Amino acid sequence: MSEIIKKIEQAELKSEITEFNVGDTIKVYAKIKEGNRERVQVFEGTVLKRQGGSNRETFTVRKFSNGVGVEKTWPLHSPFVEKIEVVRHGKVRRAKLNYLRDRVGKAAKVKELVR
Repeated sequence: MSEIIKKIEQAELKSEITEFNVGDTIKVYAKIKEGNRERVQVFEGTVLKRQGGSNRETFTVRKFSNGVGVEKTWPLHSPFVEKIEVVRHGKVRRAKLNYLRDRVGKAAKVKELVR
């Protein structure tokens, strides 16, 4: 039974995915349907977490919009995620950055990783 599920999941995976990690600042180009037309909206923020595996993998991005923290979670292999662009790499030592939810201003920033 698990072999059948694995074959179905393999068919749903995207062929190319941009490499990004927790702490990176990314731009997510998401398709949005409004009535009968479709457009692409950009959501730029810091990656708080990546979880799951295979075609169930998700990632959460947080940004500040008009002084309010906004988080969105997307499935990595979703057809609604058109592309992901890495703006800068962050230097972090944790897998989940939940502590950033309590921080505001400069304290909420992640140091940039110099390569």
